[in-house]
Amino acid sequence: MFTTLSRKTAVLVASSLVVATAGTLAAMQEDVPAPGGASAQAAGAAMLPGGESPVHPRPGKVASCDESGSNEIVEVPDKGAPDGKRPIWVRRPPGPDSADMPVLYLLHGSTTTHLDVRDAGVGEALDEQMCRTGVEFVVAAPFGQEVGGSDTEWGDAADGDFEIETFVTDKAVDAVEGEHTRPRELRAIGGFSMGGYGAAALSLRHPGTYSQAVSWAGYFKVDDPSDTFGDNPDAHAPDQLLGDKSVRDIRFMLVEGEDDHTPLQTGSINGEAERFEKLLRKRDMTVETMHPEGGHKWDTWVPTFPESVDFLVEGWTSPGGSAADRDG
Repeated sequence: MFTTLSRKTAVLVASSLVVATAGTLAAMQEDVPAPGGASAQAAGAAMLPGGESPVHPRPGKVASCDESGSNEIVEVPDKGAPDGKRPIWVRRPPGPDSADMPVLYLLHGSTTTHLDVRDAGVGEALDEQMCRTGVEFVVAAPFGQEVGGSDTEWGDAADGDFEIETFVTDKAVDAVEGEHTRPRELRAIGGFSMGGYGAAALSLRHPGTYSQAVSWAGYFKVDDPSDTFGDNPDAHAPDQLLGDKSVRDIRFMLVEGEDDHTPLQTGSINGEAERFEKLLRKRDMTVETMHPEGGHKWDTWVPTFPESVDFLVEGWTSPGGSAADRDG
């Protein structure tokens, strides 16, 4: 999304973007790793007795300090995607995968794709943070557009044309984690712009799947120019999903640029982080908020990765104590 475009205008841009992306994906096809068959919410065995985390920081002493992560494009059958296949950009740290290694799922904005996340240097920037903190993690960015060019809002369409929420919370988890299914304590979701909204909404709609969410330039009410949610928008509004006690231990990091005035159907992104922060604190939930200089762009978001990764690492290394950190 660009600050000079309304979100309704952005939908028109996205329709041509999907067509162009299809050709690129054809040249990058990879075999889908065989899923392990385990439920995304049934990996509690990875946690140690007493709820102790298996994640132990080794600042400056992990493989990512000496070797870059590896990139791959995984494609998964899915309706509503170009050629019936929905891709995921996956970046893995050097060495073998395991159920003890956290995963950060990243959602792109309304006019971009998983390839924009990759090409913005997100992988390299996160490699640096893995070395600095001594905690390595997998990064996975699914493709969230649909073949008709609608603004998907990372949801399942009310008319059944696409099921992107289901893809992200189920199929993508199986494809990325395979037989090394993580416990929800080691699984986080983040996103940029529309993806920042999606990270908040999907974490709250699937509290058994994610324990942390990072929203860069997100919004926390429904902004649905393509009517993806039909006559039931409140079920997808983060600010309406905080009543269930099962969501109270989800940790939130909110990042909003000081100069971000990207228009929504009602109002703009400006002020959304502060508004949502107040709602979270009212329910005694863990939240940290940043207001870096800049607008709606990568140059505003990427420099906040040190603080964002510190936040995630704190949750990953002491998941049993997440709820106790609510004054953060």
